[in-house]
Amino acid sequence: MNVILCLSLLLGSDYLVLSSNMPICELQGNFELNGLHKNGDIVLGGLFQAHLKTVYPKLTFTSKPEQLRCESFYFPAFQWAQTMVFAIDEINREPALLPNITLGYRLYDNCINLAGAFRAATALISGVGDTFTDYSCTGTPPVLGIVGDPGSTNSISISRMLGLFNLPLVSYFATCSCLSNRKQFPSFFRTIPSDAFQVKAMIQIIKHYGWTWVGAIASDDDYGQYAVKTFIEEANTFGCIAFSETLPSISAKADIIKIVQTIKQSKARVIVVFSLGSYFIPLAKEIARQDIRDRQWIASEGWTTSTVIVTAETFRSFGGTIGIAIRRGEIPGLKEFLLQVRPVFDTNNNLINQFWEEMFDCKFKLKTISSNSSVLFKSRICTGSEDIKSTTTSYSDVSELRTSYTVYKAVYALAHSLHNLMSCESGKGPFENNSCADITRVHSWQLLHYLKRVNFTTHYGDRVSFDENGDALAIYDVMNWQRVDDGSVKIETIGLFDESAPAGQKLTLQEDKIFWHFDSNTPPRSVCSESCLPGTRKAARKGEPLCCFDCIPCAEGEISNHTDSIECVKCPQEFWSNPRRDQCVLKDIEFLSYEEPLGISLTTVSLFGSCVSAGVLAVFIYYRNTPVVKANNSELSFLLLLSLILCFLCSLLFIGQPLHLTCMLRHVVFGISFVLCISCILVKTIVVIMAFKATLPDNNVMKWFGAAQQRGTVFVFTVIQAVICIIWLTVAPPLPYKNTKYQNSKIIFECNVGSITGFSCLLGYIGLLASVCFLLAFLARNLPDNFNEAKYITFSMLIFCAVWIAFIPAYVSSPGKFSDAVEIFAILASSFGLLIAIFAPKCYIILLRPEKNTKKALMGRIAPKK
Repeated sequence: MNVILCLSLLLGSDYLVLSSNMPICELQGNFELNGLHKNGDIVLGGLFQAHLKTVYPKLTFTSKPEQLRCESFYFPAFQWAQTMVFAIDEINREPALLPNITLGYRLYDNCINLAGAFRAATALISGVGDTFTDYSCTGTPPVLGIVGDPGSTNSISISRMLGLFNLPLVSYFATCSCLSNRKQFPSFFRTIPSDAFQVKAMIQIIKHYGWTWVGAIASDDDYGQYAVKTFIEEANTFGCIAFSETLPSISAKADIIKIVQTIKQSKARVIVVFSLGSYFIPLAKEIARQDIRDRQWIASEGWTTSTVIVTAETFRSFGGTIGIAIRRGEIPGLKEFLLQVRPVFDTNNNLINQFWEEMFDCKFKLKTISSNSSVLFKSRICTGSEDIKSTTTSYSDVSELRTSYTVYKAVYALAHSLHNLMSCESGKGPFENNSCADITRVHSWQLLHYLKRVNFTTHYGDRVSFDENGDALAIYDVMNWQRVDDGSVKIETIGLFDESAPAGQKLTLQEDKIFWHFDSNTPPRSVCSESCLPGTRKAARKGEPLCCFDCIPCAEGEISNHTDSIECVKCPQEFWSNPRRDQCVLKDIEFLSYEEPLGISLTTVSLFGSCVSAGVLAVFIYYRNTPVVKANNSELSFLLLLSLILCFLCSLLFIGQPLHLTCMLRHVVFGISFVLCISCILVKTIVVIMAFKATLPDNNVMKWFGAAQQRGTVFVFTVIQAVICIIWLTVAPPLPYKNTKYQNSKIIFECNVGSITGFSCLLGYIGLLASVCFLLAFLARNLPDNFNEAKYITFSMLIFCAVWIAFIPAYVSSPGKFSDAVEIFAILASSFGLLIAIFAPKCYIILLRPEKNTKKALMGRIAPKK
């Protein structure tokens, strides 16, 4: 293994394997790394980002390059490193945990740089000696496990290398979901939840407030890119991404301005940012400089609690930010430990002096080897006796221990794993032949076995264990940026996300504690298009995301009864959409009713006509012995008046809700009544013609067409119509029918004639009789006036034929109940025409000119015989 280790050193650092008589790996140079160190029986490594900026040396290719230079000391990260030191000291003082074993540490600064992190990791696993001769591999490795790295990109590279040696890497801040791949990273663990769970928490918040049009910004590293990729996939299941921008890893003003312009131009009011605070700072400052407001920011755990960003200056733009934060914890005694730090003039602990210089803005006279002690001239000299307790910085602030708490748990996870390894009973071990590991010569792969199964509870009550992917339990605090009375900014806990909770209970929010940085102090609306209300449907806009759509009203007869319907649903056949198009209601059933004005009018006219006919009949019966009544064949007149009464009354069958009986009777009664009426008129016409023929010499035609023959003729004509009706009713009778096709919004309740042929035969037979009657009456119109009824019959038949000829196109073109009204009108008009044309002159003589109602008057103007 150590031979492979020497090869790795060749690839990762300035080491070289020299060939000589002595098999020795000899160092050719050292990296100048900032760090902290303490010896122990077992040493744990650590990687932290104590600086936020890396300055690369100029490459002349004529001399050996200078070392990387780190700038911008980061107090929170130094607190994290000190937390690891505190945890190891606490473990060493705890007699029940790792008794008789002293833990040491070697911590390095990665300078927030992949090259720096990789060099630090290589230095950790290679040790600090100048040579290597132990090829028997009998000792403990230089470090048995490493706590770090905080960056996902760094952790990916380092884990691939450490995985070759089964050396555990327990990260406290690397959240990229890609690191859960056990095949690629078999020795990686973390005490911070994976981004996969962080994304779930953010999605839950966004869904909770109905934000469907969201912007996304991510740092240009594995942490940001993997997280935003997962976020976009999840967000597209219920909403859309308005824009997606990448923060440059090397701050460029033009790139920052471009992102700011995108934010200003977008309609999205909610913006999610996946980034570490160090990458987001330049954009945050530019947004604050341009005073961009009216945006709701959703922060990843990488910058939610960043004290560099959370300031009074940025609050105007970022106030009310909702963020996901690592679960807060408490570490008793940490604050006192942090305030005990003092300068140490030791190259292995040069981070302390760098911290001191930055904290008190001074410079030690004695410079360390590191070129990173000070890059700027400082006139003030550090004495080492400055009072650190009088300072108030993020370094000494232990009120919100989040990342420090995950560091603390990572150290204890390694310690408990070592303790479990020590507690192995001989003969019951997990290794070959049930053997146990030797704590004095423990190997990293043995520790890895126990780390996978570690399970303990911190004094704060949090359980620490790892799943099959090396991930910690997913629990987050939901944070909110708020301003306090003194003008400062605080980060308030407003909720919790627990992945292990039942569905629907994973996210809990205290709505009354949330501060919204808007005039209304309410959650903003962030949608590309407002939701389509019931009664409308969504229609996607061409070339735009699915969340951008127009709301199209449903067509008549279609509805949508919920918000954001994709399509409208057609109503059942007997239903129709209401005016709002959000409910199907029963269609109005339309038929000619007795209650409506048209029905009342027609009923009144029908009854009036029948009453008039009855009145005329009463007059004729009363004056039945007078010459006018006798001269016009009183029996036929009585029968004609009865048929007219039936004609008037049959129109009532066309009014009211269609029933099976009324549908069958209406045309039957109408057909037989009118045939009876026309038959009587036809016979009267024949009688008139024959009566005048009989006045001619030797013409005795009347004996062949007496009263019996007249009655028989009327009967035969009527029976023929009755036969037509019987056949029609037998073959295809008229039935009630709900017509839903003629008018979509209404049901036309009508009588379906059943057989068009039967109906045509009925009307055709009436028309035939009327035509013959009209023709005969027309031919007899020039007979003497006093005896000539043919003129009146001609006029009545002219009215009758005109009405029914006009009826046909009017009936066909009339919708719904109006077709029945047209038929009733035709019946009433033709009936009144017959009644008035034939009987009005006679009633006039009978009632108003009785002096003419004599035989002498009727015979007075008979033409002389020749």
